[in-house]
Amino acid sequence: MTDKDVEQTDKRGWGPGPWWADLGTWGAVGLVVFGGLAAGWVFLRLPGVPENVATGYYQAAKVVAIGLVIVGSTVLGRCRARAAVAKEANELERV
Repeated sequence: MTDKDVEQTDKRGWGPGPWWADLGTWGAVGLVVFGGLAAGWVFLRLPGVPENVATGYYQAAKVVAIGLVIVGSTVLGRCRARAAVAKEANELERV
């Protein structure tokens, strides 16, 4: 068998990233809000709060942290894209 007979593809049958990778900006904002609501729920000790209150705060903080990282990454990406466009525009003006 030669190399020409073998077809190789890099496609996978599953997504390469975690579940929050494709949320986008508004999904991330929703996560931050949901985490804040969960923390408020724990603070008020409404039904469904675990006996160890720290566990509830920890879970809410994880959701908020994931949302904040996604929002920060999106904003940083947009700033970099705008800077690249501005740099290209400045280079075209010089020519």
